[in-house]
Amino acid sequence: MLAQFPQIGGEYAAGLVGRGSECFGFDDEISMDHDYGPSFCVWLPGELYKQYGEMVQTAYDKMPADFLGVPGRVSEETGKDRVGVLCLEDFYYSLLGIDHVPETNLEWLRLQDENLATATNGEIFEDRSGAFSRIRTGLLSYYPEDVRIKKIVARMAKMSRAGQYNYARAMQRGERVAAELFLGEFIRESIRLVYLLNRRYAPFDKWSHRGMKELSTCSEIGDMIALFYQVERTEDRVLIIEAICNIIVQELNAQGLSGLEDNFLQNHLQTVTEKIEDEMIQKMQFLEG
Repeated sequence: MLAQFPQIGGEYAAGLVGRGSECFGFDDEISMDHDYGPSFCVWLPGELYKQYGEMVQTAYDKMPADFLGVPGRVSEETGKDRVGVLCLEDFYYSLLGIDHVPETNLEWLRLQDENLATATNGEIFEDRSGAFSRIRTGLLSYYPEDVRIKKIVARMAKMSRAGQYNYARAMQRGERVAAELFLGEFIRESIRLVYLLNRRYAPFDKWSHRGMKELSTCSEIGDMIALFYQVERTEDRVLIIEAICNIIVQELNAQGLSGLEDNFLQNHLQTVTEKIEDEMIQKMQFLEG
């Protein structure tokens, strides 16, 4: 199909990257009810996209919809513009708010894990010019260490506040709704922290827990999180919270980020923060990042 357009030469990339469970390899039978079916992306640099994007998209739309017995893709309104012919710069900007690899710690710090995971998932089939892959490779090199540590501190601060402090207190007051909100925050921040400890971007909440099975460090925390939904007593859930925090403390020490044995994550915040060399990042509040 692309051979019809010698005007674009090798100035394109093709693959399947971006929003959608298929890009993470998590599609299943439930996923087949929407935005499912054979598809791929073609990324053109901005100037070529302006000139030829519509023409290439028309040719793309004429390709056979079915492939190897799999019915063609039917996209919902919210699933449009995920596949087909896309502008290279707009693709990254729509996900990250920038169209280049971050150049400073602050620029990296503003980015969210789930957006970076979405921008770097899937697979590139062909990239002759290398323009798309240069950005992708830069993003996959992961956060600078000072940024990673700052994000670790923020996750720990929120885990400690929500799980180790507020959850049990809310239950004692009979504030069940507040308690469940705190437990949910503890779970979400725990998952994100485990990805940071693995130097991996955490995907969207829908897939972040499932994706923990693929991690090599602290992946057992995923199984422990599942236990929250097998017990109801506050005492049992508090024990799980503390067990998770204990594993985190052990891994912090293994990575040289702390040397304390205290199970209360809040007491590690300053020690871990002191590992940050960038003074401006180091001076930020614990919860920032």
